[in-house]
Amino acid sequence: MPVVSRYKLDLQYFGGDKTEKATPKKRQDARKKGQVAKSPELSGAVVLLAALITFTAFGGFIKERFMALYMDVFQNRMTMEVTPENVISMFNEYGVQILVLLAPLLAITFILAIVANVAQVGFMAIGEGLTPKFSKLNPIKGFKNIFSMRSFVEFLKSIFKLVIIAYLVYSTLWGQKDKFASLSHLNAEGVFRFAADLTLSLGIKIGVALMIMAALDYMYQKYDHEKNLRMSKQDIKDEYKKMEGDPLIKGKIRERQRRMAMQRMMQEVPKADVIITNPTHFAVALKYDGSQMEAPQVIAKGQDYVALRIKELAKEHGVVTIENKPLARALFGRTEIGDSVPADLFQAVAEVLAYVYKLKGKRR
Repeated sequence: MPVVSRYKLDLQYFGGDKTEKATPKKRQDARKKGQVAKSPELSGAVVLLAALITFTAFGGFIKERFMALYMDVFQNRMTMEVTPENVISMFNEYGVQILVLLAPLLAITFILAIVANVAQVGFMAIGEGLTPKFSKLNPIKGFKNIFSMRSFVEFLKSIFKLVIIAYLVYSTLWGQKDKFASLSHLNAEGVFRFAADLTLSLGIKIGVALMIMAALDYMYQKYDHEKNLRMSKQDIKDEYKKMEGDPLIKGKIRERQRRMAMQRMMQEVPKADVIITNPTHFAVALKYDGSQMEAPQVIAKGQDYVALRIKELAKEHGVVTIENKPLARALFGRTEIGDSVPADLFQAVAEVLAYVYKLKGKRR
């Protein structure tokens, strides 16, 4: 078998090929870092079209405000006494008028720019992407990025965009060549109207063309983003291990929890009233307090080594040990620590407790 083919088989065997779709956690981590499918071209095209639509819809309003501002300068301000107070008042008044004049343009473009961004990536509030990283200053890595496939695609996009815009400008101006020759017969308002109509017509054509290119670019950005997020089978396994925890560590944690539970159980053995045993296999510790319990409870149980340890502790603390093979086996198999004795075993347990209390001289 050739070396290359064997190497590919090894990669596939060990999950080296990134052929799997990204997991939700991988997507979430990428989103936290600001890595999302987004086309800057789309936002730019939306802003351009929004500005042109605003000029078309509010052109009359903007023109009236602008002419009133222009006329006010020559009619009222040329003879105005120049003092600090008058100049400040004039600039304040003109500032308000300019804001009112530009308000439709600023409001509509701002809202549509936000809508364009939210439509692409949703609401995002991240700070990781804003943190400076000195690793980005690596000249070798930067040189590689310049000659990467992504840079080449961006270069082709820029060239294609310039060609389209140049063609639209040329075709639009060439189509109006006859009207250019007659501009000398028009008054100032006619020339202004012609220039405004030509500018809006050309702007809308360019905006629509940029919108189409932006939609195609967004599809490419989404494809490229999905491609970069792909994972190998080994990556998915590693992620699962990281989320669920390393089996070795989980095993150690469970072992530690078992030891702690065993230690707590052994601390309860001295409080037992009786230990019921199958001499070599089982031991069950019972406790009964008529003022707090409706039935005797199992406070400890064990098998083999644990049963031996329970009997040793019982002997050290003077707890009575009773050998009853059927009862010990039944209690061990049917109850857990903290459970009450099953109803069908009440009679047998009561007889054992009565015998124990008789030995201790107690009355229950």
